[in-house]
Amino acid sequence: MKKITPNKSAKPVKSGKSGSVGSTQRQLKVKVKTTHKRPTRSNQWLERHLNDPYVAAARVAGYRSRSAFKLIEIDDKYRLLKPGQIVLDLGAAPGGWSQIAAQRTKADNPASSKPGQVVAIDYLAFDPIAGVEILQLDFMDETAPGKLKSMLRAPLADVVLSDMAAPTTGHTRTDHLRIMGLAEAAIAFACEVLKPGGAFLSKVFQGGTENDLLRALKQHFAVVRHIKPPSSRAESAELYVLATGFKGAKGGSDQETSA
Repeated sequence: MKKITPNKSAKPVKSGKSGSVGSTQRQLKVKVKTTHKRPTRSNQWLERHLNDPYVAAARVAGYRSRSAFKLIEIDDKYRLLKPGQIVLDLGAAPGGWSQIAAQRTKADNPASSKPGQVVAIDYLAFDPIAGVEILQLDFMDETAPGKLKSMLRAPLADVVLSDMAAPTTGHTRTDHLRIMGLAEAAIAFACEVLKPGGAFLSKVFQGGTENDLLRALKQHFAVVRHIKPPSSRAESAELYVLATGFKGAKGGSDQETSA
């Protein structure tokens, strides 16, 4: 049971252009009634989730998840997604990133003069999305890379997105290594499937090994950045790494880094 009370200190979320978090109404503070059946940590997560303006905005906008705003914010700044592009979305469920990719590449509009293509993979099932071809399979399955490549309308893709995250164990070091392992697998795949000049965006976590991943990316991309979009919770160790200007399958020796 939830007790909903007005939050007098809450400020209206600023409205913005299409896809941004916006509301002109005063937000309500949702209080979660504690219960012995639910751990305190779970109560805290639930209350934070229910009072998250991005969660509310995603619901209003019809996005599958609040993470859609992370891709919106990154793309608004760095212009990764363009009409006509071929995009691969790794770890796509429940589909927030795929929705944005389909909209911005025009994959959801076959009548467009430059319709794109979005291919998404996840071991979890999720509802169909207009303009998105979905493969339900674990990306770490040895057959996954080949199946993804066979779904592309051209030999190479323009953008590889990865918001993959491994189920947590509660052990910080183990969880960090597992997420970084997924990021490394995504990088290896991106280097196989991207066309020269292509881009790679992946979730990583701060924890001591992300610099090794950056060094690997610098061998293959002209510019590598660490990004923490505004919609990424401040208390989270979550970061995103953006690599642009893919040098081709053989990589290159020149490197450039940007914070």
